[in-house]
Amino acid sequence: MEIITSKRYEMEILAEGETHTLCNALRRILMEDENVKSTAYVNEHPIVGEPKIYVKAKSPRTSLKKASKTLKERCEEFKGLLEAIE
Repeated sequence: MEIITSKRYEMEILAEGETHTLCNALRRILMEDENVKSTAYVNEHPIVGEPKIYVKAKSPRTSLKKASKTLKERCEEFKGLLEAIE
């Protein structure tokens, strides 16, 4: 990931090589954070475009780190549930 814009209350990140799966999951978790005012992602071209994630928050960098940690924990929990089925 590459930071395109980093301001006090706004951040824009280029998520190279990522798809809707990661971007939408991250966006959804970010919206659970009470410090996040708004967040979205856009993929300007479905075949050759790279998604950009936008975050407007009290501290965008902190919110992104928190959301990333939460996403990782939820993935590990889901993996554990799948392994329990086997």
